Amino acid sequence: MKSSWSWIPTLYFAEGLPYVLVMTVSVVMYKNLGLSNTDIAYYTSWLYLPWVIKPIWSPFVDLIKTKRWWIITTQFLIGAGMAGIAFSLPAPLFFQASLAFFWLMAFSSATHDIAADGFYMIALPESEQSLFVGIRSVFYKIATIFGQGLLVFLAGILIEKGLGVTNAWQIIFFATAALFVLIALWHKFVLPKPANDSNKSIQKFGDLFYTFFTKKGIWLALAFILLYRLGESQLAKIASPFLLDDRAVGGLGVNTSMVGVLYGTVGVLALLVGGILGGWLASRNGLKYWLWPMIIFMNVPNVVYVYLALCQPENIYIIGSCIALEQFGYGVGFTAFMLYLIYVSQGPYQTAHYALCTGFMALGMMLPGMAAGWVQENITSLVSTHLASLGNYTLFFIWVCLCTIPGFIIAAFLKIPEEFGRK
Repeated sequence: MKSSWSWIPTLYFAEGLPYVLVMTVSVVMYKNLGLSNTDIAYYTSWLYLPWVIKPIWSPFVDLIKTKRWWIITTQFLIGAGMAGIAFSLPAPLFFQASLAFFWLMAFSSATHDIAADGFYMIALPESEQSLFVGIRSVFYKIATIFGQGLLVFLAGILIEKGLGVTNAWQIIFFATAALFVLIALWHKFVLPKPANDSNKSIQKFGDLFYTFFTKKGIWLALAFILLYRLGESQLAKIASPFLLDDRAVGGLGVNTSMVGVLYGTVGVLALLVGGILGGWLASRNGLKYWLWPMIIFMNVPNVVYVYLALCQPENIYIIGSCIALEQFGYGVGFTAFMLYLIYVSQGPYQTAHYALCTGFMALGMMLPGMAAGWVQENITSLVSTHLASLGNYTLFFIWVCLCTIPGFIIAAFLKIPEEFGRK
């Protein structure tokens, strides 16, 4: 029997990397290539769609072939998508062509998530699943640091060395394509072949949806899931463009390589620490006890971006500290969110209902994110002359802070048992 250590770390690294390339690195690349914030936010937010609708086609991953086959096939497709992006960048219609390949990556990655998470549960004995749940999370985060940290940093270095923006990003995507092909080949040989990796039944498919949408309080729960990150969903799309934009237009003028260090490394590490702390706190007193403090942790640190936009500090340590504080708070607050998804999913179809919850979670990031760029670029025309003098970015980040209010309001009506989440 193959060691679980030979495939779980690489499997979850492979799950995390394409997601961060599609959702975060694409934003930095398109900003480098001169696209407007409106176009970047709108079109890259559409890429959430495969994760929104993946619960609909997840049963067919069971129906057609095996999960092992889906893992290896989608990894090759993801590698092909990365290579396609690299080939398309010098083309006249590079934006349309590269977006098409990002769509290929997004659908392949969402399908890979379904197969990988299902495979994990059937290929590992229960006694090992709890041990490796932390390991898989760590390697998912390593993929995040690798993608929005190291790769963005390397792209920035190549640009600074005079290779040009297009050539720099071509090299990055050709390299990641080669890496993904190697990962797919590795998994072809090391993934185990569990005997029960062939569930051909989709019985009670309709019942999954019926029991979900008839849960007590489900509509209030869905409103919370959709609106809890209303501010963060917009901030996430504009944070990197804000860091990269010239000071003359309200940005911070940080170069690409430093964005990779600050947002993709320091920020992600702070996010990881916040998540660990949030999990520890929740296990001591339960979700209900920590819900309000975690909502505050999630939303209040957004004000650091108002400060950054208003004061435009040049000290890189101040900028980095602000990013770390916001991401740390997000990590703590996101723990409450994920625990609430688990709470809503309880019942006979817990796995399927959790997938539905994560689909709505992705929808809550997708829809506001689509409008974030337009709001940022046009907000001064929507307010009084006096307020307009604050500038687009400052007003946008104030708007982000105001968008956290619905989450606070809905949280006041949630019913959560005292003991839920407590160790």
